[in-house]
Amino acid sequence: MRGMGHVLTEHSNRIGTLTLNHHERRNALSAALVGDLLDGLHMMEQAKTRVVILRAAPGAKVWSAGHDINELPEGGRDPLGFADPLRTVIRRIEDFPAPVIAMVEGTVWGGACELAMSCDLVFTTPETTFAITPAKLSVPYNVSGLLTFLNRMPLSLLNEMAFSGEPIPATRAHALGAINHLVPAAELSAFTMAFALKVARNAPLSVTAMKRSVHILTAAKALPPITFEQIQGERRKVWDSRDYKEGIAAFKQRREPDYRGE
Repeated sequence: MRGMGHVLTEHSNRIGTLTLNHHERRNALSAALVGDLLDGLHMMEQAKTRVVILRAAPGAKVWSAGHDINELPEGGRDPLGFADPLRTVIRRIEDFPAPVIAMVEGTVWGGACELAMSCDLVFTTPETTFAITPAKLSVPYNVSGLLTFLNRMPLSLLNEMAFSGEPIPATRAHALGAINHLVPAAELSAFTMAFALKVARNAPLSVTAMKRSVHILTAAKALPPITFEQIQGERRKVWDSRDYKEGIAAFKQRREPDYRGE
């Protein structure tokens, strides 16, 4: 296994493994970690990897704490714009020519939920939880990110998670079809590798064509310009607000935010 700063890489039997490895920050999706992850994906593509497994270290309590809040702008600018590291790596995973499996144990927070759900397959332990937390920080989630969730889970589940910001157990997400497999923690690595080997034995051009076709079809939700402008207008109200500045300040100061709806 090779180290790339915050991500460890391994390649064997045409299967690549990328391990999030920034324990001190609970694998927060900082620009540095995402940069290492992008480098790892590039390495895997160059090696003609047929399956990529995205995971945290074995036994991790937190798979990823989500977007690094310290890197969000403090106001006046879209906090999740096109060039944001999280948006960049999500697009890279969706465009990667081989299937990417999110192998998840531990808790998953905020933008890391989208990172996991953007993968082609999601395998978890029964103890895993997911929480979509922007509302707790007065952050408006971006449109493409919401589409990632809508393509993965029922609207009712997305609404509950987005509005409450509270964790839901993987057992419930699995029952609603958002997760492929629930596997005991002690068996998760072996199960994921065995599945990856099955995929790696199949015709790679066929798998790539089907992955890319599915992505194109699920993204084919045309919006008229006026509708997109309405969505952007709603998001702009949030990031220009006093509450957005308060949410970021409260997180950094480790205190409860005082939201006033203004």
